[in-house]
Amino acid sequence: MRLYLHKSADRALTPTGGFLRGFAFSLNPYVGCAFGDNGGCPFCYVRALPVAQSVKGRWGTWVIAKVNVPELLARELELLGRAGKLERAAVFMSSATDPYQGIERRLGLTRGALAALADRPPYRILLQTRSPLVERDIDLLRRLGSHVIASITVETDDEIVRRAFTPTSPSIVRRLDCARRLREAGIFTQIAIAPMLPNNAAHFAVIADKVADRVIIDTYFDGDGSGGRRSRWLGMAEMYKRLGYSEWFRPGAEQELLAVMCSRLGRDRVLFSRDGFNAI
Repeated sequence: MRLYLHKSADRALTPTGGFLRGFAFSLNPYVGCAFGDNGGCPFCYVRALPVAQSVKGRWGTWVIAKVNVPELLARELELLGRAGKLERAAVFMSSATDPYQGIERRLGLTRGALAALADRPPYRILLQTRSPLVERDIDLLRRLGSHVIASITVETDDEIVRRAFTPTSPSIVRRLDCARRLREAGIFTQIAIAPMLPNNAAHFAVIADKVADRVIIDTYFDGDGSGGRRSRWLGMAEMYKRLGYSEWFRPGAEQELLAVMCSRLGRDRVLFSRDGFNAI
C-alpha cells in the first residue's frame, strides 16, 4: 500500500554540490519514492539519508508531492534571470527521488516544472528517471532542445537480474524502448547504468549503442558517496550473496563493461561515476 501526501514547499531549487558539483541546483518535485517493493529499490542510497525520515513509514511506501513546485520554480527562474545567473546554471532533476512517480500522472508537477524551465531555460537540465512516463513530456523536452539531457536508468540488460533486485520497476525492454523514442524525437538521451547490476557486457553494449547518445556507468563503491560503506549498511553485500552474485559486489567489477562499452560506442560516449554525471 502506498501513502501519498501533499505539501507546499518553501523553494523549488536547492543549491547542491559534493557529488553533483557540476550542478548549481537540484530539483525534486517529490519527496520519497514508490518504485521498488517492500522498502523501495534495495540499493537506493537515499534510504540512508535524513530525508528518508520525512514520514513515519518504510522507504518505498510513501511519497510527498510538493504541490506548488511549478509556481515556485517559475519565480525562482525569473529571479535567476534578472541576476544574470540563469544562463550559467545547471539543474539536476532529480537527486533524491524519481520525478515521474506514479502520482505524477494525475498531479503533473514534473510536467509543470518542465514547462517553467522551457519558458526560462537554464544552461542545462539533466532529467534522471527510470519511468517511461517521461515520454508524455516529449513536447516540452523538444522545446528545451540542447538545454536538456534525458537520462534513463537501466541498471542491467538482464531481466532476471532486474526482477531479482527491483521487481516492481519498469522492465528493461520498456526502458530501452523509452530511450529509443526520446532519441528518435531529437532529445539527447543518456543511459545511466547506476548502480551497475550483474550483466552481459557484450549484449549490454549492443543494445545501448542502438538507443542512447551516451552511457554513464556507476558503482556502489564509486557512487554511493561513502566508498561503498553506505551500500554495505543497506545490506547489499548480503543480498548479492543470497542471490548468487557475490563476485559482482566488489570494486573493479565494472571494468569489463567499461571496456566493452568503450570498444563498441567509443570512449567519447562512455562516462563514469561522478565525473560522468557532472559532464554536462
